[in-house]
Amino acid sequence: MNCVGVKFTHGPKIYDYSFNGDSPPLQSWVVVRSRRGLELAKVRTAPRLGRAVGEVVRLATPEDLQTHTQLKGKGEEVQWWLKAKLRREGIRAKVLGCEFTLEGTHIAVHYSAEERIDLRRWVNEINRLAGARVEFVALGARDQTAHLGVLGACGMESCCSSWLQDFAQVSIKMARDQQLPLSPEKISGPCGRLLCCLQYEHEQYVELLADLPRKNSKACSISGTCGKVTKLNPLAGTVDLLTDEGSFVTVHKSELQRD
Repeated sequence: MNCVGVKFTHGPKIYDYSFNGDSPPLQSWVVVRSRRGLELAKVRTAPRLGRAVGEVVRLATPEDLQTHTQLKGKGEEVQWWLKAKLRREGIRAKVLGCEFTLEGTHIAVHYSAEERIDLRRWVNEINRLAGARVEFVALGARDQTAHLGVLGACGMESCCSSWLQDFAQVSIKMARDQQLPLSPEKISGPCGRLLCCLQYEHEQYVELLADLPRKNSKACSISGTCGKVTKLNPLAGTVDLLTDEGSFVTVHKSELQRD
């Protein structure tokens, strides 16, 4: 099926939507029909074959853009109203955003909470306030960061909120293999979870480490210097040895004795 990838205003994830006739131009705003109704999205890919999750209805008009802006303001009013309710009742949860469909008949309330909570008690009040059907969407720590958009430790916008499409599994072993300090502050992202970028170069580090002896093992250089491997430098291809005499020496992998 002929599709274009579109991105909504919350988060970087791109979804395939089918179209009829001429393909909408890249970076153009379009009105799409999703399971919630009509929504505004931006075209981010050229036409491609895909499994559509909805259809592109038309190019967005100035009236569509104006309606979206007005509904965004209305959604912010609902968001602040619900935040006040939660604060008044001492419920520890974050309301991340309230988004209307373009028809204004459906509102999605995105929230996050460390413990399981039930917001359905306010469905009728939100329905009266928004004049729309209410859907609550719970987001985890990583999805919350992607939804809000934050700066990463690198000083750039976090990967999950700018371009990352899926969350791959990340483990503490990846940090160990890259010889990174295992301090949570150093290897955790704004979401409090392990950095997604630990996975990007891990495969290359595994290949480099395959040519080096294991840490804490015994190794000897071809010149006869032996000692305990205290540090691996995979990018430089060297190991640091604590010799039997108590001194530290750095030896390149090409100078190590092989079993």
